[in-house]
Amino acid sequence: MDDLVKRSRSALSRAELPGMSLLEHLEELRKRLIHSAIYLATGFVIAYVFSERLYGFIQAPLDQLHIPLNFTHPTDGLMLYLKTSFAGGAILASPFVLFQIWLFISPGLYAHEKRYVWPFMTATIGLFLAGAYFGYRWVLPGAIKVLVLDYGHRFHPILTIEDYTGFFLAIILGLGIAFELPVLMFFLALFNLVDAWFLLRNFKYGIIVIFIIAGVICPLPDPFGMCLFAAPLLVLYLLGVAMAFLAHPSRRKSQVNPSKAQLGILVFTVVRSAALLRARRELRRPSPRGWEIRPPAKGVRAFTL
Repeated sequence: MDDLVKRSRSALSRAELPGMSLLEHLEELRKRLIHSAIYLATGFVIAYVFSERLYGFIQAPLDQLHIPLNFTHPTDGLMLYLKTSFAGGAILASPFVLFQIWLFISPGLYAHEKRYVWPFMTATIGLFLAGAYFGYRWVLPGAIKVLVLDYGHRFHPILTIEDYTGFFLAIILGLGIAFELPVLMFFLALFNLVDAWFLLRNFKYGIIVIFIIAGVICPLPDPFGMCLFAAPLLVLYLLGVAMAFLAHPSRRKSQVNPSKAQLGILVFTVVRSAALLRARRELRRPSPRGWEIRPPAKGVRAFTL
C-alpha cells in the first residue's frame, strides 16, 4: 500500500511540468472536448449516409441463421439507424478523438515520452478493431446460435430491433474496449503508478478481475462462454505486462542493480559464516584429558565454551 501511495505522489508531481494553472487546464480540456464533439458529429453524418450498408452489416449474423428481425414500436426502425450511425461514427472518428486525448495529456509528459504518440494511436485503434472483429466474427454468431437455436429450439424466436441492437453493440463495443487493456497498463506504468513486477506479483488478482469482467460482458449463460471471453483478456494482460516492462528502461536497470548487490551481500555473508565456523572448529582439539582450547589465532575472535 505504501508503495502505491509513493507511486501516486510521483505521478501527481508531473503536474508541475507544464507550469499550467487550473484554469488553463480547464480551458485546454474544454477545447479538446469541443474538437472531439465536432469529430463525432462529422463521423455520425458520414455513417448515417451509409446507414443501409451498416444495417446489412448488423443483420448479417442473423441472415446466416435465417432469423428475421421484428419491431414492436413505430420508432424502432429509426432508432436502429440512429444507434448504428452513432456507433459507426464513433469508430470512424476515434483516431481524431484519441489524438485530442493525447494533446490533452502530452503537456504532462517528458520530451522523451512524447514519442509514443504514434505507437499509442496505432495500438489503440488496432486493439479496438481486433476486439470488435473478434466479437463480430466468433462471439456474436456463437452467442446467437447457443441462446436462440440451442436453448430456445422448442420456442419460436421473435427478436426485436431494440433488443438485438443493444445486444450487438454490447458485444462489439464491450470487447473493443476490453482489448484496450495493454494500452491502459502501459500508461499506468508510464505515469509510475504500477510497474511490470507489481503486475506480475498481483497476477492472481488480475485473473479474478478479468473473469469478473468476462462474466459481466459475456452474453452466454454457461462457464465455457465466460472462458471464451476471459482467454484473450488473459493474453492481453500478459501483453500489458510486457508493455509496462518497456515503459521505463531506466527503471529496469535500477531494479537489476539492487538485486546484484543483494546477491553479493548474500555470498559475502555465506563465506564469512563458513570462515567463522571453520575457525571455531580449529579452536578445539582433542587431548587425553578431553577437549583442549587452543589459543586464538591472530585476527580470530576467541569463543567461550
